[in-house]
Amino acid sequence: MDFGFILSSALGELVSPTTAAYALAALGLAVHFGYSGLLNFGQAGFMAVGAYGFAISTLTFKAPFFIGLLIAVLCSVIFAFILGIPTLRLRADYLAIVTIAAAEIVRYVVTTNQLTSVTGSANGLAAFEGGFYAMNPFPEGSYLGLNNRDFFIRVVGWGLVLICCVLVWLLMRSPWGRVLKGIREDENAVRSLGKNVYSYKMQALVIGGVLGALAGMIFTLPRGAVQPSNYGTELTFFLWTCLLLGGMATVLGPVVGAMMFWVVLSLTQSVLYGLIESEVITWLTTVQAGQLRYILVGVALMLLMIFRPQGVFGNKKELAFT
Repeated sequence: MDFGFILSSALGELVSPTTAAYALAALGLAVHFGYSGLLNFGQAGFMAVGAYGFAISTLTFKAPFFIGLLIAVLCSVIFAFILGIPTLRLRADYLAIVTIAAAEIVRYVVTTNQLTSVTGSANGLAAFEGGFYAMNPFPEGSYLGLNNRDFFIRVVGWGLVLICCVLVWLLMRSPWGRVLKGIREDENAVRSLGKNVYSYKMQALVIGGVLGALAGMIFTLPRGAVQPSNYGTELTFFLWTCLLLGGMATVLGPVVGAMMFWVVLSLTQSVLYGLIESEVITWLTTVQAGQLRYILVGVALMLLMIFRPQGVFGNKKELAFT
């Protein structure tokens, strides 16, 4: 078993486009739950809306990249309003029910056979990334061991993560962000001060949803395809894992949590596969090992919640509202 290759592969996940997408989506969850107290269990739905909004506008309407990006963001805003208008005046658990159901509805709608010409049904959509890579300023060659396309998507993905982190940090330090934290702690007290709690919640839902839509685009561009099976409920729970690993009410927490999640996931898979191939483990198949790694990560998450529930960067005071 080549431990050097295993370790290098795991460390490569630190800056992969998928990790960047998870970091963006988990940052959106931090805006929703960590700072606002909104229980969103449908972030995968926002990612799917962003990815399909971009892909459909590019393939069906031949929109250039930035128009497709704008349409994806607009779709996520509309999706947030559809979710928030009937639920944000109610208890938080209603939003949780609506969002997890809405994410599944989105996934089932795009797999409908009647929409095959638009959404590709279960096969999804492909070959829509040409406009993005046409902007690649890096000539062909090797960049830190990566080809120019892989290097470009990493630069864009992590550049977007950095920009969004700075914007969220500034927002949460502003008077608007302080009101949002007050709503998380006690929305009745904030309402008694004359603040429109419903409006602030809607704004937070929209901002976190836009981050999810951008994450959906970064998630699908390296693959060159968007498939509904990638946006199941388990994706949202992986994002919650990233959020809890790093810390709920922090800016860097979701980013570090996403990195930790993918490094641990890659390490456990590679080690298990290596042990199976070297016949150290004979009672597992590679398929079973792929499932076992999620069990191991789940156990690690439970231990984290027992011994450090605030996450890596979190503060125990931030847990008071839960």
